[in-house]
Amino acid sequence: MSYPAPNRRRNPLPIIIAAVIGVLAICGVYFFLANRGGDDGGTQADTPRREGCVTLNVTASSEKAALMTEFAKAYIKSDRRFDGKCADPVVQTKASGAALDALAAGWDTKKDGPQPTVWTPAASSWVSLLKQRLASGDKGGLVPDGKLPMIAQSPLVLAMPKPMAEALGWPDKAIGWGDVFGLINDPNGWGSKGHPEWGKFRLGKTNPHFSTSGLNATVGAYFAATGRSTDLVDKDLADPKVLQYVKSVESSVVHYGDTTLTFLSNQLAADQGGRGLNYVSAVAVEEKSVYDYNTGNPTGDPALAGKGTKPRVPLVAIYPKEGTLVSDHPYVVLSNASDEQKAAAADFLAYVRDGAQQKRFTDLAFRTYEGKVGAGATKDNGLLPDAKYTVIDPPSPQVLEKALTTWDAQRKRAKVLLVLDVSGSMNNDAGNGQTRMQLAKQAALQSLTLLAPDDEVGLWTFSTEVDGASTPYTEQVPVAGLAGNKAKLEQVINSLSAEGGTALYATTRAAQRKMAELSDPSRINAVVVLTDGKNEYPKDSDLDALVRDVDTSDKEIPVRVFTIAYGGQADLGVLQKISSASRAAAYDASDPTTINNVLVNVLSNF
Repeated sequence: MSYPAPNRRRNPLPIIIAAVIGVLAICGVYFFLANRGGDDGGTQADTPRREGCVTLNVTASSEKAALMTEFAKAYIKSDRRFDGKCADPVVQTKASGAALDALAAGWDTKKDGPQPTVWTPAASSWVSLLKQRLASGDKGGLVPDGKLPMIAQSPLVLAMPKPMAEALGWPDKAIGWGDVFGLINDPNGWGSKGHPEWGKFRLGKTNPHFSTSGLNATVGAYFAATGRSTDLVDKDLADPKVLQYVKSVESSVVHYGDTTLTFLSNQLAADQGGRGLNYVSAVAVEEKSVYDYNTGNPTGDPALAGKGTKPRVPLVAIYPKEGTLVSDHPYVVLSNASDEQKAAAADFLAYVRDGAQQKRFTDLAFRTYEGKVGAGATKDNGLLPDAKYTVIDPPSPQVLEKALTTWDAQRKRAKVLLVLDVSGSMNNDAGNGQTRMQLAKQAALQSLTLLAPDDEVGLWTFSTEVDGASTPYTEQVPVAGLAGNKAKLEQVINSLSAEGGTALYATTRAAQRKMAELSDPSRINAVVVLTDGKNEYPKDSDLDALVRDVDTSDKEIPVRVFTIAYGGQADLGVLQKISSASRAAAYDASDPTTINNVLVNVLSNF
């Protein structure tokens, strides 16, 4: 089968038409992404309830939360009982790293949602990290001792567009991090494999502080750098050769993120626009995510299975020859549960591990809790069910913690322009006695602490022309290293006030153009736009023109536009289109009080 190759000199009209079709094709995906709150999600409000049954709050990682919700509804509908009692499971989705942070900090129900009785992250590594952090803070044992039961498995793979994988020898040749390392460091990039039209090798990888695939990929790269598949120790993380290997891998990252859903949805948008080989060369994901993508369902929502459009260029799973980590999806009944809740949790676990539910897992290309594959794991779906791979055991909690800290120093640096809406509506009440402006300023100040001193950051504000200004936007602080820029940024943010309308389109275009002028190929170049309204600027009101202008498909150094819909009046659909065109992501802060969490998720891309 042949695949469309990028052509940088073709007539732009078909490209524009294809891009519009692509955006329309994935609008449902972006609606999901925007409303997941950066994977912090919320409880499933439509879960049925029975009178007199104990509530069992289950916090699940994003890739299986929808399926776990399906199980919870079926469990309740069957009127299942145990010891003459009953329980109603209610599933909340929360990224594994975010749940770890919330549990380690004591779980704030106002910020984090209902206190879980059961936590099922994507991998046991998060449980080990929680134990480590609780022990270091003398907070006692929230997690029970002993081996934890699993509910499913999925190994980490490198998902690669099929023609790129074939150029490396897939499916017959073993491929791994070493091949990625070689392509990254080859000045000819894909040209060394006979495909100069594919350009440099570009890696998609999530932030290991939030995402299991990001954590596993980071640990896997450290193992690959040592040449071993066991016994990663502290001294390895200080070895200059190991650090250089990992830093080189990180240098190829297009951007990070809080979830792989952003990468897969952007890849589908590129594919629908005829550019399936332009966005990423590989993305580190769980095996089952390759199945989801190839069946036209990059979100993995079982309710959407079989309803999406399959990509022109499928992804295939590369099982790293150096070894890989497996997401083992543990089921953790927290120690603060009551006896009745523990009994309820045990019964729900038995239900989830029952044959019918395990078949649902394998139909969607998870493996069973015993590691067995099912109907979803086929070569036609991009998977190699009989692939032999070495399973890497996670390092000790202490080494995991050090790996995260070391990654902070090794990660690709960012060049980011923050663009804040200061229109008059920002003076509106946010619902908690503070104005939207007050909350946004607090969140912006907090966000500066999440970036490294050698990240480069600038600040613009926008409304409409006020006091005779020539443009609706103002450069408040030029882009420069945060170490020398932070005091000025804090001073300006603290002094911001709101007036005027919302010149969203003109500002977004100008901000991206400015960053394109300043772009640095060694950094993640991006604009973050926070707005609480709709475009109110007659001088620039053509959304289609803006979408074309911010499209990064043909840009050698792309500047991605991440957007935040802040408050209930923000035009979420418009922001989705803008972010999709620039191969970034839109985030939903329609409840202004969530802006701190949302900004954390946005900045996880850097």
